[in-house]
Amino acid sequence: MSRWSDENGGLDFGLLALRLLVAVVMGAHGLMQVFGLFGGPGMAKFGSLLQGYGFTRNIEFLTWLTGVTEVAGSALLVIGLFTPLAAAGLLGVGISAVRAKWAGGFSDGAGFELELTLTVIAFALLLTGPGWYALDRHTAWRRKPLGFAIGGIILAAGGAVAVASLF
Repeated sequence: MSRWSDENGGLDFGLLALRLLVAVVMGAHGLMQVFGLFGGPGMAKFGSLLQGYGFTRNIEFLTWLTGVTEVAGSALLVIGLFTPLAAAGLLGVGISAVRAKWAGGFSDGAGFELELTLTVIAFALLLTGPGWYALDRHTAWRRKPLGFAIGGIILAAGGAVAVASLF
């Protein structure tokens, strides 16, 4: 019996599509901001951008933390490995990004609508698990993701609070 015809229908393909979407967008963003790939700003300019959003301390560490979290979390989501941890990391980055851009509201350029969308996708993946098309398919967090999701939500919220407090 194929995965398409079982009781989940297209659910697993939908979860794969969401994992790939958020991984490509956030992973590319991390590579742009830290390494300057794809025409990105690189560390120095990203640090200046973070200062513009009100972050004042440990900017270099924050740029590395953000970039590495985005790249590593995205790489894990692409293959569907340690999905709760990867989704929690991207959720924490997303919460911090929405908070930083909150004053811009929903507007061109300065708004937070893209960050909110990516954050909600990471949250949804945390709640649902990776789906069948993942290396995590035989793990407890794929079969019963809610308990792991609660831990991930606590981790993401704690990370966002730490970023707001320490930087």
